[in-house]
Amino acid sequence: MLDGVPLGLPALTRAAKLSKKAARSGFDWPDTSGVLAKIREELGEVEEALAEGDTAHAREEVGDLLFAVVNLARTLKADPEQMLRATNARFESRFRHVEAAIAGQGRTLDEASLAEMDAHWDEAKRQERAAEQARQGEGATSAARPVTPLVR
Repeated sequence: MLDGVPLGLPALTRAAKLSKKAARSGFDWPDTSGVLAKIREELGEVEEALAEGDTAHAREEVGDLLFAVVNLARTLKADPEQMLRATNARFESRFRHVEAAIAGQGRTLDEASLAEMDAHWDEAKRQERAAEQARQGEGATSAARPVTPLVR
C-alpha cells in the first residue's frame, strides 16, 4: 500500500502521502482530538528522552512528533510543506523586524538581550495582526481590492 510513495520526495510531503494512504485503509483517528493527543504523547516522549539525557532517542521522538503534526495538517486538509513555507516567511519577517529595531538603536543582535529581542518579536507579531485586521476590514468594504500578502 505504501510502496507507491516515492522515497525522493521532501520529507514533509512524503510523510503527508504516507499518512494519507494509511488513513485511507482505516489506520486513522476518528477526529482531530486523537491527533492532538498523539502530538502531546510524542512531545512527552521528547521531554522524557531529554530529561534522561538521551539525545539520540530525543531526535527519534522529534521525528515522531513531526510525523504526528503532519497528520494534524492532513486532518485540516492542509499541505504541510505550504504551511511550513508560510511559517518560514513569517519567521523571516519577524526576525528582520528584530534586526532592524536593534540596528535602529545603533547596536547588533550580539549586544541585545534575549528579552529585548523577544519584545521586538512581539511587536512584529502585533504589527502583523493589526495589518491582517486592517486587510480583513478592507475586504468587508471593498472586495475588489487586491490583498497584499502579510509576509513576503
